[in-house]
Amino acid sequence: MDSTTGNAAWFLVVGIAVAGFLMLMFWLGRRVRDREPEPPTAESQPHLPEGGAVYEVREERDQVEIPTGGLRPHEMQGYGNFGSTTSAHPDEARKQREPEYTGLHRRWPEHKPRGGGGGTVKPA
Repeated sequence: MDSTTGNAAWFLVVGIAVAGFLMLMFWLGRRVRDREPEPPTAESQPHLPEGGAVYEVREERDQVEIPTGGLRPHEMQGYGNFGSTTSAHPDEARKQREPEYTGLHRRWPEHKPRGGGGGTVKPA
């Protein structure tokens, strides 16, 4: 038996071993998948709450001037929170920050919390 025949036989044995290993892995994967529960039905999926969808609240905050040299942690007020306030003119503040803003955005209806929140939610 020469080296070419020996190499061909070696590649044939390795190829059959790899193919057998892959077939075994597919068979084991199929067994595992058959033991898994069925996918959920449409009826078991979550539904919207009775009050409808809950919307996010978007606020425009007044800017707080920061010195050009920056601030050190001990110079910050309120643990890093400057205590900015909600802007009295949110559309103007947003137009100044975003030049392409037109002011034609959808305003969401006022959402009343269903309890436990203790606060009110302002429309955007």
